[in-house]
Amino acid sequence: MSVGVLLMTHEAVGQALISASHHVLPKLPLRVEAVEVPPQADPDVMRTLTAKHARELDEGDGVLVLADLYGATPCNIGLSLGALGVRLRCVSGLNLPMLLRVLNYAEKPLDELAEIAASGGRGGIFIDHA
Repeated sequence: MSVGVLLMTHEAVGQALISASHHVLPKLPLRVEAVEVPPQADPDVMRTLTAKHARELDEGDGVLVLADLYGATPCNIGLSLGALGVRLRCVSGLNLPMLLRVLNYAEKPLDELAEIAASGGRGGIFIDHA
């Protein structure tokens, strides 16, 4: 068993990150899916659709939700899945370093993977002091 990874993003962001991850890691060690929320989407409809995806991703170890922007609709939908019975942790601020870090620690349990995701996201940010 392993943790499922659900990317909750605005349009085109999630699939682009999955595609970039395949460039670095041709065979992803965890199941990763993206739910991209269109601008005019009904949040209740998206919540139902997302809950279905999350339940399919959960093989018994829970789901790590990686959201692109805290407080935005995709993140709020991801956070609401817990009330629908999905065992999850949600980390916002999704970037490619965060996703790659998670994929490189695929054997870790859900709670630890959430911490690894946050650390990976922060650690991938550098300022050029040239």
